[in-house]
Amino acid sequence: MTRLTRRGLLQSSTAAVALAGLVPGALRAQSQSGKSMNIIAFPEPPTLFIGLDQNGSTQTVAGKIYESLLTFDFDFNPQPGLAESWEISDDGLIYTFNLVENATWHDGKPFTARDVVFTCGDFLMEVHPRARAIFENCESIKALDDHRVQFTLKQPFGPFLMGFEMSTAPMIPAHLYEGTDYRTNPNNESPIGTGPFKLAEWRRGQYIRLERNPDYHGVGQPHLDELIFPILPDAGARAVALEQGQVQQSQFFDIELFDVPRLSQMSHLDLISRGYEFYAPVARIEFNTRVAPFNDVRFRKAINHALDRSLFSDAIFFGLGKPATGPISNRTRYYTDDVTVYDLNLDRARALLDEMGLTPDDDGIRTTVKFLRLPWGETWARFAEMVQQQLAAIGVRVEIEPSDPASWTQRYANWEFQMTSNYPYQFGDPALGVARFFVSSNIRKGVAYSNCTGYSNPEVDELFAEGARGVTDEERQAAYTKVQQILTDEVPMAWLVEVDFPTLLDTRYEDTVVSAIGVNETYRKAKLAD
Repeated sequence: MTRLTRRGLLQSSTAAVALAGLVPGALRAQSQSGKSMNIIAFPEPPTLFIGLDQNGSTQTVAGKIYESLLTFDFDFNPQPGLAESWEISDDGLIYTFNLVENATWHDGKPFTARDVVFTCGDFLMEVHPRARAIFENCESIKALDDHRVQFTLKQPFGPFLMGFEMSTAPMIPAHLYEGTDYRTNPNNESPIGTGPFKLAEWRRGQYIRLERNPDYHGVGQPHLDELIFPILPDAGARAVALEQGQVQQSQFFDIELFDVPRLSQMSHLDLISRGYEFYAPVARIEFNTRVAPFNDVRFRKAINHALDRSLFSDAIFFGLGKPATGPISNRTRYYTDDVTVYDLNLDRARALLDEMGLTPDDDGIRTTVKFLRLPWGETWARFAEMVQQQLAAIGVRVEIEPSDPASWTQRYANWEFQMTSNYPYQFGDPALGVARFFVSSNIRKGVAYSNCTGYSNPEVDELFAEGARGVTDEERQAAYTKVQQILTDEVPMAWLVEVDFPTLLDTRYEDTVVSAIGVNETYRKAKLAD
C-alpha cells in the first residue's frame, strides 16, 4: 500500500512548488493498515453531517458513513440498501419497504422503522428542500413493525423511489435527534450513521480518516480497513499526488480537465466516466429572461445559433462529454432528441438580431451584455472566454464579470445577472433535478438553484406536473418529450455540453464505482485487486 508521505510527494521540483505552503498534516496522514485507500477531498467538506449539508465533497466522504433505503444501478434500477425489498401497489400510491434486520447505528443502537418514519416524516421535511418536495407527496408514513415501513401517497408520484438515494434521504438516528434542534444538535460534529465506515479522525485543513465498521450489516463487508481523505487545496498538488501514487482516487473536477488526458495515460491509473449517471450535469448558459435583450426569444435563439457546442465539448471539456440537445441529459430518464436543434449558423443568428433592430455600429457591435463567470476553477474561466469569443462573431460584446463562490451564489439567487454558466445535477429523474429550474412556482428570489431565469409558461408547468404524476413510463415520457420540445423552442437557456466527470482510479482497486451514484457510494464492495 502506497502511503501519503511528504517524502513521496516532494520527489520532483514540480511537486515541491505545488505543495509549498500547503497543510503539512495532510501529507503526514498515514495508513494504519495495508487495506487502505487515499481519496482526494476537495474542497474540504464544511461538515460530514449530510442531513444538513449536501455539498459535493460532503457527499463523497459522508456517503461512506450514512446510507439510505436504496441505491441504483447504472440504469437507475433500485437496488437494496437499508431496505432489502419493497412493494408498490398497482395504483402507485402505497410503497412498503422491508428493512434489513441486522443494521445498527455506529453507537450500537439498532436501526428500525422508527428511524425511517422520523427521517422522512420529520427531519428531512424541516431541513432538506429537495427531500421535502418528495415526501410532501405522502399522505402518511408509518411503521408496520420494527422492520417494515409504509408510505401512502396523496397521488401518484413517478420518481418516488428515486428519493431514497443517500444524499436525498440519508437515514438519521431518531434516538439522537428526536425532540432536538436539528441544526445545533451536538451530534452533528460526530456523525453517527449505519454505513460501512465510521469517522475516526478529522484534522481540519489536513485530512479525514474513516475506519472500518466491524458491525456493518453487509456480511463480510467492507473489505477495506480505512479510507483517508487528504485535503489538498492546490490543483497542481492534487495532480502530482495522483501521478506519484500518493493518492489513489480523484473525482468530479478535482483534477483540472486539461490534466486529465495526460494522467489517464499513466499505467497505474484508469479513467472511469461511469458512476455519474445520477448527476448527469448539462453545462449551460442561463439567461435572465426578465431583462433586455434576453426577454426577447429571438435574442436567445441567436445566441444558441452562435455557439459551437462541439468546440465547447472538445476544447473546454477535453472530450469528457458530448454536445447537448436540451435540458435533459441523455443519461437521465425520459430524454428525447426530437427537439429543436441549434446548429452553428452565424447567418441565422445575425438575421435574428437584424430582425430585432440590433444593427452593428461602426465597430461591428450590436449590443453589450454581461456574463457572470462561474467561480469553480479554470474550466469555467475558459468557458466564459469562449462564450465571449464566439458571440463577438455576431456583434454581441460580452463583458465577463469575475466572482467568488459566495458572491456568485448570492447574485445568482437574487437574479443579479444577465447571463451565467451552470451545471446542476439531474438526480436521475426530470421531476427531481430538471423541473425546479423551469416551473413558475419555483421562481423564488434568494434561493439558488431554483428558477432564477424567471422563465414562466403555464403549459410547461402542467407538463412537468403530468410527468411527475405519471404511473407508467409511457405516460411520463409523453409529458417530458413535449416539455423538452417547448423549452428548446423558447430557450431560456443555451444547453451546451453533457459533462462526463472523470474519475481517475489506481488500477490496484476494484469495485469502487459500482452504481449510478459512483464515488459517493458506500464503498462497501471496494477492495484491493487480488
